[in-house]
This record gives sequence, C-alpha cells and structure tokens, in this order.
Amino acid sequence: MIDGKLSGEVYYPSEEVISNANIKDWDALNKAATDDYEGFWSNEADNLHWFLKWDKVLDDSEKPFYKWFTGGKTNIAHNCLDVHINTHRKNKLALIWEGENGDHSTMSYFRLYKETCKFANILRSLGVTKGDRVTIYMGRIPEIVIAMLACARIGAIHSVVYGGFSVESLHERIEDSQSKVLIVSDGAYQRGKIIPLKNIADEALQRAGIVEHVLVVKRTGQEVYMESGRDMWYHELMNLPIANYNNKCEVMDSEDPLFILYTSGTTGKPKAILHTHGGYMVGTYTTMKYVFDIKDSDRYWCAADPGWITGHSYIVYAPLLNGATSFMYEGAHTYPYPNRWWQIVEKYGINILYMAPTAIRGLMRFGDAWANRHDLSSLRLLGSVGEPINPEAWRWLYKVIGREKCPIMDTWWQTETGMFIITPMPCVPLKPGSGTKPFPGIEADILDEEGKPVKTGEEGYLVLKTPWPAMVRTIYNDPQRLVEQYWSRFPGVYMTGDSARRDEDGYYWIIGRVDDVIKVSGYRLGTAEIESALVSHPAVAEAAAIGIPHELKGNAIHAFVILRQGFARSEKLIEELKLHIGHEVGPIAKPEKIEFMDTLPKTRSGKIMRRVLKAKELGLDPGNISTLEE
Repeated sequence: MIDGKLSGEVYYPSEEVISNANIKDWDALNKAATDDYEGFWSNEADNLHWFLKWDKVLDDSEKPFYKWFTGGKTNIAHNCLDVHINTHRKNKLALIWEGENGDHSTMSYFRLYKETCKFANILRSLGVTKGDRVTIYMGRIPEIVIAMLACARIGAIHSVVYGGFSVESLHERIEDSQSKVLIVSDGAYQRGKIIPLKNIADEALQRAGIVEHVLVVKRTGQEVYMESGRDMWYHELMNLPIANYNNKCEVMDSEDPLFILYTSGTTGKPKAILHTHGGYMVGTYTTMKYVFDIKDSDRYWCAADPGWITGHSYIVYAPLLNGATSFMYEGAHTYPYPNRWWQIVEKYGINILYMAPTAIRGLMRFGDAWANRHDLSSLRLLGSVGEPINPEAWRWLYKVIGREKCPIMDTWWQTETGMFIITPMPCVPLKPGSGTKPFPGIEADILDEEGKPVKTGEEGYLVLKTPWPAMVRTIYNDPQRLVEQYWSRFPGVYMTGDSARRDEDGYYWIIGRVDDVIKVSGYRLGTAEIESALVSHPAVAEAAAIGIPHELKGNAIHAFVILRQGFARSEKLIEELKLHIGHEVGPIAKPEKIEFMDTLPKTRSGKIMRRVLKAKELGLDPGNISTLEE
C-alpha cells in the first residue's frame, strides 16, 4: 500500500455504491467484530426469532466440536417463513421460478408457508419424526425448497443429493444416512433433454432396502414406474385433507441437526457434513445480509443448484431468513442460446446475480454481443462462487455484464464452513481474482509445512483460527473423521484443504485444493470416487484420476487405467468407461481423457503418486521421486 492506495489492479467502489450500502465502513465493522467476537454474533442472533434465548454464545469446552448459542431454542424454517407472514412481507414474492421449457410460477411468503406446512403434515403422517433422515433427489424446481423447509419444520434431517449424480452415488448416500423417505421428481429438464431421475432412483433403491416411502413430484410427465405401497404422487398427497396448513413448528435446540450434505473426500466414501439449526441460521443470515447488501426491493438470483451447499445456504435458507425475493431457474445457462441468463435478468429485473466462474467462462467465450442485446441495468451486484475466478473472467463480468458499475462479491467458503468466510462487501475495494479478506472477526492464516505463517506473497495452507457459527459440527456417524480430516494437520486450527497466498494489502488469493479432490465446474469430486467407479468395471484392474487445468471447467478429469488380462485397448472401451463413470457417479465425473497404462507411479507403501502423473501431463518436473517404487 502506498499513500493509502492499494497495490496492483484495484477497482474502488463508487460514491453511489458506498452511500447506498448497508455497511459503509468495513474496517469499523471488522474492528467491532474482532474486539467483541461473541458480542458481534450475539447481536446478529438477536435479529432472529428464538423460542428460548441461549445461555452461552460459544461453547468451546469440547474442541474441535464447537457449539453455538447453547441452550437456545429455535427453528430455521420458522424464521424463514412464519416470522414473515404477520408482516408486510406476507404477500411479497418469496420465490420466482422459470423452467428450462418456459414453464414459470411464483410463490408469496404466505403461499410458500402454506405449501411447506401441508407437506410437513404429509411427512408426519408417514411417520417421519424429529431426527429421521429424508433424502431429496430433484432438479431445480420449487418443490425442492418446500421439501427442505418441511423437513426442517418437523425436525427431520434432510440429505439433498444433486440431481446430476447417478445410481451408485444416490444409493451410497441413502444407505449411509439410513433415510426412511426419498423425495424425487419424475425427471428434470437439462439442455432440452429429460434426465430420468425416478428411473435412476428406482435402480438405486434396488440396492437400498431401508427406504419405506418414495414421494414423486411430477415435473416432466413421462411415464414412470410406481411401486404399489411404496411410491406416491406428491400432488395427490398434497390434495388430501390431512395436508392442511394448521401446523406447529417443532421447537429445536440450537445444536439439533438441520441437514447432512455429502462432500467428496480423499478416501472413496464421501463425508456427510452435518449442520445445525442455530449457528448455521445465524451465520448464513448475517453473511448474506452484509455481503449481498440485501434490500427489501431486491430480486436476487443465485444460479447454483440446491443440491450443493451454495444452494442450501444462498438459494434456500439465507434469502428467506432475510425476507428476500429469490429467483430460481431450472436449466442450463446456454440453452437454447447463450443469452438465456441475460434474457432472464432483463425479464425479471434481477438486481443481484451470484454464479460460478465456470458459467462465466462458458458465457464469455460466446463474446459480448449476446449480453449487449439485453437491458442489464437492473443489476447492482454480482457474485462468484465455487472456485477461484481468473482475472480475465472477472474483468469480463465486471465490464460486459456489470457495465462497470456492479461490484463483484468473490466469495470463498466450503460445504464445511456453511457460510462465506473470505469475501468482500460492496464498500470494499476489489482486485480481480482475490476474495479480499476474511468476513469480519474471522481470523485466517497461511501456514507452511511446519505450521508457521508464510511470508507475504508465498503460497501455503489456508487455515482458520477462530470458530464461526455455521461451521460443520461433525461428520455424521463418524466424528473421529472430522478431527483427522480438519483439525489434526495443525492442532488447534481448522485446515481448509486449500492453498492460498496473501499480498501486501492483506488480500487473500485462493490457489486450489492441496488434497486429492478435483474441482470440476465448481463441484468437488474425490479422485477415489472416480477411481472406484473405474475399477468397478470388469475391464479395469487399477485406476488413477487427476485434475488438469481447463479453460471452461476450471479442471478436467484425466484418468489412467491398467486393464485386466483378456481386455484389449480400444477407443470403444474408452467410451464405454466414460459412460460407466457417468452411470456410477454422474455425468459431471466423466473424464475428458482416459489413457491406458502398464504401470502407475506408486510409493513403496503402494500409494499412487498422482502429482507425478499430473507433472507428466503438464510437461513439468515431477519433483522429488525418491519414494517412488522401483
């Protein structure tokens, strides 16, 4: 910093942006939060409804199993809906929805409340009670929001599985969570095609005997198999007398589980990240309010999928907690033409648009003309999520979409953090590619191999030194894995699994994953998941998967395969293996390239050295290979 000016390429907020922002002085807010961290979060929690106030803001007596607002009684669904229907927001739009095929609908806060209460009664009538797990497997349709809120309302734990995942991934998550009920749509529209979700679910259920009831939402209307005594149509159930909306919310302890969400890890089995009602509610509510500067008149669009943490936190819960009007779109960003998103912004008067760098890069390659033909003047804020945004894409978004007047909220956070951790606010000067600084009061650092802070500009392990309300509480049914995965590398601090550097102005630059997780289009996929799927094919003896930088996806998957005896290398087999992975994990996991190998580089202990494969692919020095097996 020279004479109060930041170094490098900096975009300063305009006087208009600052004067209209809810927070005009980030430094003052950060100082207040740092000086009295618990007081800061306590004040934010006071803005929400509690049936009984907490005894203690932060209980750190069983580190790293932190608890927040202990003794407090609340319910996140009550705060999302019930609190608004006796206010001026009763008839305000909570949700605007458009399908890929042009279908559309709207829901006021009162109607969303009624539909949620009705569905909560249906779940109760099927024997779902507090603590039961319910798996949800749908596309981006309003019913996914209703299903999540209904579960929360009665104290059931929802487990949403992304609609792009296939049979084995769905089966694995149902089995691990021991869900009694599956809520699924018949299909979903994607790029003009129907994804047959019910068919996929039926195949998964052949392997998972635990599910007692399957509730089917009619979306695409194709004929589907309905098993007598197990499968029921959602719309028929919602017309039954029992589905009235006289419904009491379950009073939940602040630390009662709200949902589990599976995220890829370095071992084959995905981790079931568990979040709770109280802390998660306060964290998501507060971060959205400050970062996206929510106004009562805003129309906000998070273009993610509810099946990922971005959708949980910033499509479903945080917008409703803040009383916002949210927009949801079902389909692909370039279907049928690359102006679909810009058409939507113009049509609905979207003010805030939050999206992934993958989508930005995908749209950028079609040039400026598709965006320039639309009136995007309603936009006042933009956001980026899922992976680091490269400066070129940032500048395009700022200049072409934001017309050089919309600050970009480049947010870094994780399934495990539940809420934004490193993020700007509209009043903060921006640097293309940097998430700026940690959210007020949160202390982050960058450490070397020995756990010592690195020098300015050096790369290291990104860690968090202070607990935060929306943090992961445990890994469902496997608490020891939480300790080993996140709290053992550097005792006492949270290991994010990402590498980063910090510049002379204290701005953070996220570089990428340091473990065996590949981010494809912003979605985390474990190398072990992909490799397990490959090895489950009869032709494959061994497999390794790596991520290679990709212009549009961020990373593309390259797989290396050793065949079993009796199988011959061929292009036909490569295509067969790609289809097999698509079936077992999901289309997102299909490798860009599959290469047949005679051997794989391994350590003497048998661990595949993926960095050696990656170096070979990128034409780089593989580094120290002294541990390589002879």
